[in-house]
Parts: sequence; structure tokens; C-alpha cells
Amino acid sequence: MTDQFEPEIIVDETVGSSRHIVVRNCASVCSKAIELVVTDGKVESVRFMGGCNGNTQGVAALVAGMPVDEAVRRLKGINCGGRGTSCPDQLARALMK
Repeated sequence: MTDQFEPEIIVDETVGSSRHIVVRNCASVCSKAIELVVTDGKVESVRFMGGCNGNTQGVAALVAGMPVDEAVRRLKGINCGGRGTSCPDQLARALMK
């Protein structure tokens, strides 16, 4: 059974040691998609499409340079307004994929 909150991978490309991923978020969050680059096990960059602009920029800035496992540990399970997920949780789920 598929988790109703799982983001859908729509782009997954590796160039050198960098992995470029774009996911379509579940319908329960305000942001529609997340574009991220992971290099050598660290989050290089994150860009949310839609959502609360200041908050998503803040999350993106805070995880830049962070090891993937640490970002997942900090963000997974964050719940926005009782929705069962959030933009940060969607990022964690994308990183786990």
C-alpha cells in the first residue's frame, strides 16, 4: 500500500557526484514540488515551488550543506496544521527516497 503522503519523483538524474531530484508533493501541503541537489551525501541546494515563501526559503537555507541523514532526522514527522505532513516533512521524505 502506498503512503498517501509520499512525494512522487518526477526527475532523478545523477551528474558526476551530484544527484538532481524533483518531487511532486502530496496534495496535503501548500508547496507543489521540491527541487533538490544532493552531492556526496550532503544537501547542496533545495528550492520549493509554492508554499509559504519565507518559511520554505528558511528551511532550504538551514539544510544547505547538511548531511542527508541529519536533515531527515530533523524534518521527518513535522506536522502542519494537523495535515499529517508538512513541507519540511515532504523534503525529508524526498531525501529518504
